[in-house]
Amino acid sequence: MVTAVPLELPDSPLGADVNEGLARVEEALQDVARTEDVLLTDASLHLIDAGGKRFRATLVLLAAQFGDPRDPRVVPGAVAIELTHLATLYHDDVMDEAEIRRGHQSANSRWSNTVAILTGDFLFARASQILADLGPEAIRIQAETFVRLVTGQVAETLGPAPGQDPLDHYMGVVTNKTGSLIATAGRFGAMLSGAPDEVTARITPACEALGIAFQLSDDIIDVASDSEQLGKTPGTDLREGVQTLPMLHALRSADPADSRLAELLRSADLTDPRLHAEALALLRAHPAMEAARADLRGWADAARREIMALPDVSARSAFEALCDFVVERSG
Repeated sequence: MVTAVPLELPDSPLGADVNEGLARVEEALQDVARTEDVLLTDASLHLIDAGGKRFRATLVLLAAQFGDPRDPRVVPGAVAIELTHLATLYHDDVMDEAEIRRGHQSANSRWSNTVAILTGDFLFARASQILADLGPEAIRIQAETFVRLVTGQVAETLGPAPGQDPLDHYMGVVTNKTGSLIATAGRFGAMLSGAPDEVTARITPACEALGIAFQLSDDIIDVASDSEQLGKTPGTDLREGVQTLPMLHALRSADPADSRLAELLRSADLTDPRLHAEALALLRAHPAMEAARADLRGWADAARREIMALPDVSARSAFEALCDFVVERSG
């Protein structure tokens, strides 16, 4: 999943509108997480209280600027998107056997896998309750998004099919698992604010491309950064045997000089600090890093093309700034 993205809005009417909306989203998240069952309430609030930038909710609010941002459906739509994202995190942590999430003990580690799974289910249900009040179209879009989320997760779990290009497979996973919900965030913001249909038709693929770009940027930073820029130790994916964009580009090389890197990348265990350091150094120096950055720029440019065709309002500049940021953050 793409990490939280710092979106600093200027001290302006746009910033005030979005910040006010985020405050209302936060209040609603607290309300919908509460139930008569104390354990379920505690588990539901666990990740909500852990914080996060509410990137997807912010995109809903930004996209709503192309219509009526005060439409009473906008904030509930943002809440439903954020609840869906949070629910996927509970399930992800169970599948990944994660112990830490957002700097805190994961729900599955604190309680159990069963509690974490049921908490995720509860938050999905809460999102559905909210969407039921927003109309059948919102429910249909959410259902289609959830199909894509699950499809992406299953594909990631199973790995490439025999004969399938691993890089093509990976991009399919990223598009469905990460891009789909971020696309729906933009779509909900435009649709629920009453923006023209042509705006919704452009903001949806723009946000999907942005979501993909942010994930690819995370992949690059995990290899290239010497600091804990992502809130985790550099080379974490490499250590855990997760093959991301730079690694998949490197594995495409037929150059005999790359045989040692390929051997390390295909290793089942890079927890040995010496082998991990060797693999990381070789990968950082490999042309695969520039190939990954070229892919990233391609997705950012795809988002920008859609964004530049939107009405010239202050929110368009914020979306343009996101296109710049996603490229710049990865060097």
